[in-house]
Amino acid sequence: MRPRAEMAAFISVPLKKSSEVDLVKPLSKFVTASYPAGDEQSEYLRAVEELNKLRKSALGRPLDKHESSLEILLRYYDQLCSIEPKFPFSENQLCLTFTWKDAFDKGSLFGGSVKLSLASLGYEKTCVLFNCAALASQIATEQNIDNDECLKAAAKYYQLASGAFSHIKDTVLSALSREPTMDICPETVGTLSTIMLAQAQEVFFLKATSDRMKDAVIAKLANQAADFYGEAFKQCQYKDNLPKEVLPVLAAKHCIMQANAELHQSILAKQKKRFGEEIARLQHAAELVKTVASRYDEYVSVKDLSDKINRALTAAKKDNDFIYHDRVPEVKDLEHIGKAALVKATAITPPLSQKYTDLFEKMVPMAVQQSMGIYGQRKADTVNRLVGTMREATNLCNGVLASLNLPAALEDLSGDSIPQSIAEKSRSIVQQGGLQNIEKLIRDLPELLTRNREILDESLKMLDDEETTDNELRSKFNQRWNRTPSGDLYKPLRAEGTNFRNVLDKAVQADQVVRDRYNAQCDMIALLCKPENELNAAIPSANPTRTLQGSEVVNVLRSLLAQLDEVKKERETLEGEIKAVTFDMSTTFLKALAQDGAINEEQLSLSQLDQSYGSYNQKVSASLSKQEELLGQVQTAHQEFSSLKQSNNEANQREEVLKKLASAHDSYVEICNNLREGTKFYNDLTEILLKFQNKCSDIVFARKTERDELLKELQQSIAREPSAPNFNVPAYQSTPAAPAPAPGPTPAPRTVFAQQPQQVQQQPQQKPQPPSRPPPPSFTPQAASATPATPTPTGPPTSNPPPMAPPSQAQGPPYPTYQGYQGFYQMPMGYNPYTYGQYNMPNMPYMPYQAAPGQGGYPGAPPAGQPYPGYPQQPPQQQPYYPQQ
Repeated sequence: MRPRAEMAAFISVPLKKSSEVDLVKPLSKFVTASYPAGDEQSEYLRAVEELNKLRKSALGRPLDKHESSLEILLRYYDQLCSIEPKFPFSENQLCLTFTWKDAFDKGSLFGGSVKLSLASLGYEKTCVLFNCAALASQIATEQNIDNDECLKAAAKYYQLASGAFSHIKDTVLSALSREPTMDICPETVGTLSTIMLAQAQEVFFLKATSDRMKDAVIAKLANQAADFYGEAFKQCQYKDNLPKEVLPVLAAKHCIMQANAELHQSILAKQKKRFGEEIARLQHAAELVKTVASRYDEYVSVKDLSDKINRALTAAKKDNDFIYHDRVPEVKDLEHIGKAALVKATAITPPLSQKYTDLFEKMVPMAVQQSMGIYGQRKADTVNRLVGTMREATNLCNGVLASLNLPAALEDLSGDSIPQSIAEKSRSIVQQGGLQNIEKLIRDLPELLTRNREILDESLKMLDDEETTDNELRSKFNQRWNRTPSGDLYKPLRAEGTNFRNVLDKAVQADQVVRDRYNAQCDMIALLCKPENELNAAIPSANPTRTLQGSEVVNVLRSLLAQLDEVKKERETLEGEIKAVTFDMSTTFLKALAQDGAINEEQLSLSQLDQSYGSYNQKVSASLSKQEELLGQVQTAHQEFSSLKQSNNEANQREEVLKKLASAHDSYVEICNNLREGTKFYNDLTEILLKFQNKCSDIVFARKTERDELLKELQQSIAREPSAPNFNVPAYQSTPAAPAPAPGPTPAPRTVFAQQPQQVQQQPQQKPQPPSRPPPPSFTPQAASATPATPTPTGPPTSNPPPMAPPSQAQGPPYPTYQGYQGFYQMPMGYNPYTYGQYNMPNMPYMPYQAAPGQGGYPGAPPAGQPYPGYPQQPPQQQPYYPQQ
C-alpha cells in the first residue's frame, strides 16, 4: 500500500499473489463423468480450457494499471460466480486447492510471506475480488487530477474498490472455513472500503474546486471527506492490520480536508460580513495545516495550502484590525459546517465485466442437477413400481395356470403325445441356450462381485491411510495442525461406501436365491432341453379322454385362457409405454430457481409424476382387476373339467409331470431375466464405484497437497521461532578487556557471545591470570613534539613483549588526569599493569617503561637534584615483568 508523494496523497492497495492451479484436469474429469460423450461434453471441455487460460491471464502475470487489466480480472470473477453453482466445489467432492499470499505481508528471511491454502471456490472468489478492488484503487491513483475526465474515472474506480472491499467484509467469513489472512479479514477490508470512499469524496471535492463551485458546496464536500478520513483513522488507529505509513496519511488527510472546509467556510463568512468568524476559521485552518507540516511532512506536502491560508488570514486580520474590529469567536463556538456525501460504494452484482460471456451458459446449476437426479430416481421408482406390479401379476397368473396344468391339460386329451404348449416351451428354452446359458451367467456373477468389492476396498483404504497420516500429524503438532480433520471430512464418503457395501451384501443374497431356484428346477429344465422324442418318452402316458373333446367346459377354459393371454400382451404394450414416458424437468427447476432462489424438488417432482403416470396407474389397476376376475373363472371351470376327467394313477402322474415342465419353463425365463439383470447391475455398479474411487483419489491427492503445504508452513514457522528463551548474560562476560599483544601469551578462549578482538585477555604460562591490563595514557601532540623519539632498546632479550599502542578510548580504571598535562594519568611509579595496591612494597624498584612503536615513552625518574632529561634510553638490565615478592 503506498500513498502518492504530491499533495493529493491518494492511497492504493497492492495485489495479492496466487500460486498456479490446474483447473483443466479436475473440471474435465467431472464433465466427462457427468455428461455423455457428444457435442455437449465437447463444448464443456473447451470451456474448461478457456477458463484455465482466463485464470492465467488474470493471475499468472503482472497486470498493468489500466482498465483492460481490470476487465480481465472482472471477467474471471464473473466466471467464478457463474460456475460456482454448476460444479460441486467442496473438500469432499470436486476438490481444488487455491493458495494466496497476504497482500501486505513482506515476508521474512526464513519463512517467506504469509499465505493460506484452502479447497474453497469462495476463497478464490474473495481473493480475486480483492485484486479487482486493489487494481481499481491503483488505476484511480494513477489518474491525472488536473483533468476532468480523469477525475471522473478516479471517482468511479474508488467507489468500485470501496464496494468490492465492503462485499468482502460481508461475505468472507461465510465463504471460508478457516480464519482468513489479515488482508481479507473483515476489519481490514472494512477500513479499506472507508478509505476508498473517502478518496472518492476527495475527488469530488477537487472537481468542485476546479469547477469553481460555490464555497458553501465545496466546504460541505471537504467536511464530508474529512469525516470519512477520520472514520478510517479510528478504525485502524489501534490495530496493525495495515502498513504503518497508512495511519499518518489518514491523519494528515483528515486535517487537510478539515482545513479546506474551514477555508471555504471562511470565504462564505466574509461574504456575509462575519469577519470575526472568518478569522477564527482561518486560524483553525492554519493550525491544522501547521500540524500536518510538523508531523506528516514526509507523507503529504501542504505548502501551497498553508501559504494560501496564511495570506488570507493576514489580510483578514489586517482588515479587521483597521476597519471592522469584529470580535473573533472561539472555534468551539463556531457553527458546524454541513456535510454533502456524493459518493457511495458500488454494489457488487455480477456480471461486473462489460464484455462478459458465460463459458458454461448451457450447463445447468448443481441445484438443478441434484434436483434432476432426485427426480430421475423418483421417476425410476415409479416406473419400476408399475412394471414390477404387472410382472408380479403375470408370474402369479403363470403359476396358477401351471398348478392347474393349463393349457396342457386341454391339449393332452389323447394322453400319449406331447402337448403343444409344452413343445413350444421346450423349443423356447433350447433357442435361449438351455442350461449352458444359465450356468455361464451364474459363473460370471462371482467374478463381477469380486471386482466391485476390490474397487470399494481400495477406495476406502485410500481414505483410511490418509486419515491415519492426518491423525498422526495432528497428535504431533496439536493446535498448529489447524486444518479440517480427515475423519470429519470423509464422513459423507464413508457413508456412501457403507451404502455400497450394503448394496453388495444384498446382491449376494439375491444371487443365492437365484441359485437355489435354479438348483430346484435344474432337472425339469434339462428335460425340456432334450429332443422331442426323448421328452415324449419321459412323460408318462395315460388313458385317452376323448369324451371331453368338444365339451362346453373345455371351450370355456380355452376362451378364458385366450383372454388371459390378451391381458398379458396388453401388459407388454403398457410396459413399453410406461418406460417411454419422458419429460424435461430442468426447465421447471430452472424457472423455480430463478423465481424463488431455491427448488422445492419434492413438490415439483411429485406433481409432474402424478401428471405423467396417473393414467398408467389406472390402466395397471384395471389390468390386475381383470386378471383376478379371469383367474377366478378359470379355477371354477377347471374344477368342473377335473370332475369330468377319468382319474387314475397314470393320468395323475402324467399331469404332475406336465405341471412341473410348465413351471420349469416359467422358472427358466425368470432365472435368465434375473441373471441378466444381475450382470447388468454389477457392470453398472462397477462404473459407479470407479467414479467413487476417482472421487476418493482426488480428495486424497488434494489433502496430500494441502498437507505438504501446511507442513512447509509449519517448518518455516518453527525455523522463525527462537531456539531458547532469553537469559541474562553474566556481568563479567560483558566487561571490556584490554587488547591482546601480537606475539605473547595465548589469549583466553572465546565464549558463545561475540567479543571484539581488542577484548581478548593475556594469559601468561604457569601463572594465575592477572587482572586486565589498562592501556597507557595518551598524550597531547604538544607533549609528543617536545620529546625526542625513543631509541631502539638495547640489552639482553627478554620474554616479556613490549606494550601495545593504546586504543582510541581509555580501557580500565578512570585514572585522574595528570595536573598540567591534559590527557595524562598520574603515575607515581614505573608503568606496571599488575602493581595496583602495591606501590609501597619494600625493595620494589621502578620498572622503566618499554616504548611502543610510534609512541614516546614515559619520562623516567631523574637523579636527585637534576631536572628531567627527556625520555631515557632503555637500561641494560630490565626488571622482571611480574613484581618480585
